[in-house]
Amino acid sequence: MSANKTQPTEASVLDYINAVQHEQRKKDALELYAIFNELLPEPAVLWGDSLIGYGLYHYKYDSGREGDFFLTGFSPRKQNLSIYIMPGFKRYTELLEQLGKHKTGASCLYINKLADIDLEILKKLITESVAYMREKYKA
Repeated sequence: MSANKTQPTEASVLDYINAVQHEQRKKDALELYAIFNELLPEPAVLWGDSLIGYGLYHYKYDSGREGDFFLTGFSPRKQNLSIYIMPGFKRYTELLEQLGKHKTGASCLYINKLADIDLEILKKLITESVAYMREKYKA
């Protein structure tokens, strides 16, 4: 059974954020870092070379593949900010309608800049998704 390609590292999250070249993206990443640190008791961990994760859960697929991954997190990507809402978005339709300008993938919330969204709604989305993950996975 193969391990996840993306693994937690010992690298400094703040060093990573401060090295972001796009100034607005760096500013927004520092604000997200503060928001996540306010909402979650677990420390930020750099996963791979670009994912900032909080908490941990263990998953096991029907195929038998299993592993560990973070409960939530974010990444200041070149194109946008990616925020990881691990349970996906089906149960959060009302919050997404109130959030502001964004796009979604399976578990990724894509935002161009924090000024485009309502940060209080984002906090609710993060809090509710983490509570769901903790309950579902006993994390």
